[in-house]
Amino acid sequence: MKAAVFVRPGKIALEEKPKPVAGPGQALIKITTTTICGTDVHILKGEFPVEVGRTIGHEPVGVIDTLGAGVTGYSIGQRVIVGAITPCGQCHPCLDGHQAQCGGKAAGGWRFGNTIDGSQAEYLLVPNAMSNLEPIPDRLTDEQVLMCPDIMSTGFGGAESGGIKIGDTVVIFAQGPIGLCATAGAKLKGASLIIAVDGVSARLEVAKKLGADVVIDYTKTEPLTEIMRLTNGRGVDVAIEALGTQQTFESCLRALKPGGTLSSLGVYSGKLSMPLGAFAAGLGDHKIITTLCPGGKERMRRLLNVVASGRVNLEPMVTHRFKLDQIEQAYELFANQRDGVLKVAITP
Repeated sequence: MKAAVFVRPGKIALEEKPKPVAGPGQALIKITTTTICGTDVHILKGEFPVEVGRTIGHEPVGVIDTLGAGVTGYSIGQRVIVGAITPCGQCHPCLDGHQAQCGGKAAGGWRFGNTIDGSQAEYLLVPNAMSNLEPIPDRLTDEQVLMCPDIMSTGFGGAESGGIKIGDTVVIFAQGPIGLCATAGAKLKGASLIIAVDGVSARLEVAKKLGADVVIDYTKTEPLTEIMRLTNGRGVDVAIEALGTQQTFESCLRALKPGGTLSSLGVYSGKLSMPLGAFAAGLGDHKIITTLCPGGKERMRRLLNVVASGRVNLEPMVTHRFKLDQIEQAYELFANQRDGVLKVAITP
């Protein structure tokens, strides 16, 4: 089969690899659509280490090719989705409600494209299939559900972890794919004032469609000054960081009211410092919480329900389409954020 593999920092290339064979408890799916994530770009740049030859990608939509022993309740040819996080459902972290930390290691539930081969290929071997395969309703297309495995689950997770309540004021710094999903999640959670911050006007327009009440272009307006004006100097109840930089992290902290919550979704590379003043020397009753994409088939079922209900439409986030043979072109476009790209659809 063809697969996009990590060659070295700065190089992901299409190569031939053996088609996997499903063992006990596993399933092999034929990929029909997948995509590229910002985390894949971190891998491409060498900022997140994976072994040479690893197939990249963790957002699979496909059909069942074969089922290993012990995998029941599914059928060959059935359309399925699998989360970016594939919990076993049996270890202590899973049973303790922290499926993303499966196995007891930080981020242990993130296997695809990290510790095992991922979805930017013609076929994908799914571990712990009974915990992770979720059928796709016939009425939903691949592109309608393509955001569910990662960015939708992550963005919504940031809103959920932040404990947004009905009537809350929320700011989301950065309106890339994750931030846009966090904006949609804040709307679903009942926030009454949602402020979206970015420097790309097209992304701010999408943010409005997904639930933002106010958008701030940081290239034209100083965000913190405007946030304090909008909140009468009080600060926001919840600030969601969706980029993974020192600047956006610090801005979120400075935007918070005393007792507010910073919900961090960014993947940080390098040193992250805590600004003493914004942190109120540790006396501001702030909460800082991080979220790794919730996974597993029950999470996927719930997200598919949201898509099917029409309450959120993320299909317009697919701005570009490539064949798997064009994967290097797709990475070049996505990594350099050219041509208004939000997400790309990759089809074998």
